[in-house]
Amino acid sequence: MEILWTLFALCLLVAIVTRLAFRRRGGIQLAQPGEPDAADPAAYDFVRQEELDVRLPGPDQDLLDVLAVVQTTQDWKPAARLLAETPKEGERRWQRVQAFAGAASLELAQRPGVGGAWLRTWRSQAPKDAGAAQVHAEFLVQQAWRSSSAHREDFRILLEEARTVCGEAALLAPGDPVPYIIELAVARGLGYPRPEFDQLWAKVMDRAPHHMGAHLAALHYHCEKWHGSRQQADEFATASAARAPHGSLLAALPLFAVYEHLPEVVIVSDFYRTAVVSRAMEGALHAAHQARPDDPVLPHVRHLLALFLVRAERWAESMDQFVALDGYVGALPWTVCEDPAESYALCRALAVAGYEANGGSPATLRRP
Repeated sequence: MEILWTLFALCLLVAIVTRLAFRRRGGIQLAQPGEPDAADPAAYDFVRQEELDVRLPGPDQDLLDVLAVVQTTQDWKPAARLLAETPKEGERRWQRVQAFAGAASLELAQRPGVGGAWLRTWRSQAPKDAGAAQVHAEFLVQQAWRSSSAHREDFRILLEEARTVCGEAALLAPGDPVPYIIELAVARGLGYPRPEFDQLWAKVMDRAPHHMGAHLAALHYHCEKWHGSRQQADEFATASAARAPHGSLLAALPLFAVYEHLPEVVIVSDFYRTAVVSRAMEGALHAAHQARPDDPVLPHVRHLLALFLVRAERWAESMDQFVALDGYVGALPWTVCEDPAESYALCRALAVAGYEANGGSPATLRRP
């Protein structure tokens, strides 16, 4: 009988923990409609879940216009022109390369053997176009990660091919950091030895020492689940933030390091209020306040801040992030979920519920 009571107690404990736990990858528990804690995000003029754009972290109308033309006509020339007009030193070129590669990859997934033909044509008709080589390399990387769970051999083959194309892209545009940033993902997947990775990182730093996208890619390599350790990743993020110039979003990098090492299940109620997490959030908030409003990396920081602020129950601050972001969900933490739009919408609804439970309303919400 005593054993039965012990088993009953354990089952009850598991049930309670499961109900209260925040799941890192699977979204957030919310009140059901009609319950006292439920609230309606529509009252705040937020974009409906089915209308959220999962392709981009934030607005880039020029890119969206060109993507629409390319995907409708299968003509690669507008994409080539846009990349040629995008400065190689900044973050936006890297994001546009990712977006074009992602569009081709998604097309191919939806229409195997046919989708993304415009990219193949671009490469064959303009073999000396640096933009085409960069998009092709990033396309191969994205295809590799799509196949990583089911086809390990395909994963390595694709990354080896991406490595070759990165070299071709680097020769076509010697001062452009993008080929080397793409290769950082190759280094993570193929497991470059540390000296080889350091040589690659030096090439990136020679060309773009404050590039946030590059630092995020390098952070992934340093993380415990790949080739480093939690301490190594934290030290890299902290040192990079300390060297960040005024107005740089590199000051937010420690928050990304915390995210990379979140436990799968958090059962400590004040985890998101601990000193380490709070310090990382404050650094990211400060960086977001100091950044240019049109900084293409700012939405990335705001998306991650939104998640952490909600989990820390800092409702008003989380609502500020959602107001600034709303409409786009193509960034961490949503993109690692099976349905990014749903995960974002659930977190946003929880922010609304918490905001209203603490006296907030559409009338009191600050808007830009």
